Amino acid sequence: MKKPILFMVAALALPGAAFTALEQWPIGNEPQLEALEGVPDRGAYLARMAGCIACHTNVAGGGKPLAGGLALKTDFGTFYSPNLTSDKEQGIGAWNIDDFVQAVRQGVSPEGKPYYPAFPYPFYAKLSDQDIADLWAAFQTVPPVDEPSILQDLGFPFNIRASLKIWRGLFLDSTGFKPTGGKSEMWQRGQYIVEGPAHCAACHTPRNILGARQAELNLHGADKLPDGGKSPDITSKALKKRGWDKDGLAYALRTGLTPDGDVFGGSMGEVVRDGTAFLTQEDREAMAIFLLDLDE
Repeated sequence: MKKPILFMVAALALPGAAFTALEQWPIGNEPQLEALEGVPDRGAYLARMAGCIACHTNVAGGGKPLAGGLALKTDFGTFYSPNLTSDKEQGIGAWNIDDFVQAVRQGVSPEGKPYYPAFPYPFYAKLSDQDIADLWAAFQTVPPVDEPSILQDLGFPFNIRASLKIWRGLFLDSTGFKPTGGKSEMWQRGQYIVEGPAHCAACHTPRNILGARQAELNLHGADKLPDGGKSPDITSKALKKRGWDKDGLAYALRTGLTPDGDVFGGSMGEVVRDGTAFLTQEDREAMAIFLLDLDE
């Protein structure tokens, strides 16, 4: 009788031990950010480029800028964007720049917990130290909003945040920006924007069953977005086949109008409205140059 009991105790203890090990597994690296002076205006520009306003403002619900509350429905459950205002209790007002850089570039909270990859931190890993300093300076100017963040509504086992550490070990690519040699400055600028802050591949790349991007199909479009829509293939071959050129693509990123007179709908319409419409013409052209020449 003793052996079966011992086996039962072991069977119950092992999952508990595994969970404890996951909880104790440290992630992230100590920030090595130099003492740089941030430029708020440049940070505000980067925030538009990175989609911070679009994702952290519940426009339809009448929410205040960057106060969070925007719902993102997925197969894993519903994610809600958190409050990023300077409120010390509900926002990030009690953070310091080290907390900020670890969250933005590494996806790790000030408490050492992993963020869900609905937050596109793998792309923000390509931001430079100066970018981070500028963004931090800009966020210091955001008025505080005493609005608590909504808890993520996820089912088991996705509600176990510690399990994300396994996901990170399997799929996370947090390499910094590496410009491709032999290309023009405009092409490289477009590469930085598309692969970094604008995180175009987040929506235009299909994902596997665990929600990780399929790197071999980068920018080939996705059949299932969180809002139930689809994203088109935006490789250069596909764009040119559909009649896009540099001027048309840059114009669409400013206005949302396509060459055939149609308009971007769904989440891409929001990307233009809250993001790319605020970029300089030069940056929109840089994105177009990069995308139209990416796989040639």
